[in-house]
Amino acid sequence: MTQHVVEFRAPDDMRPVLSSALTGAELRRWYWLRVELVEFARTLKISGGGDKRALTERIVLRLDGTPPVDHAAETGPARPHAPSTQLAGALFPSTVIPRGQRCSQVVRAWFRDQVGTKFRFDACMRDFFAHTDGTQTMQEALDHWKATRAQRDNPIDVQFEYNQFTRDWYASHPDGAREACLAAWWRYRSRPTSA
Repeated sequence: MTQHVVEFRAPDDMRPVLSSALTGAELRRWYWLRVELVEFARTLKISGGGDKRALTERIVLRLDGTPPVDHAAETGPARPHAPSTQLAGALFPSTVIPRGQRCSQVVRAWFRDQVGTKFRFDACMRDFFAHTDGTQTMQEALDHWKATRAQRDNPIDVQFEYNQFTRDWYASHPDGAREACLAAWWRYRSRPTSA
């Protein structure tokens, strides 16, 4: 009796399993949680660090057989990093923000003392702290926060797809229930991005 081996191929609209058989293009077609990508990177024996975009790019390069970019070769030998000073203890409006200050719990607590529990490190505030040069004060950071509150629909970084989806969904369904939004999200993330 002859046995026929039939190769199973998932339909184009069915989310594949993360495996080294995927191509980079196929990986990009689907929504993946960062935690899924980190675990997959480990199975590929590559770094699972960095933001979701950088992690996805490393995985795509590996899947497509492209060697990773050696940034050290482009910029010359690595320079030792001076330890960055981070704000700690009591903060005041006149406190100077050191270069490289993180969006830390100490800074968050100060902002919440100033404006209440509605304070969040959104894209505008993360960008402000990412570009401090060691001369800005906490008062300038607070002024920046207040100025960006006047902006309607502050930008959402692309790696926060869920946040962008919910903002768009509620704009289309102003009276929509949370459960309906979550159901729509699960339908959305189970479909390919090209659908």
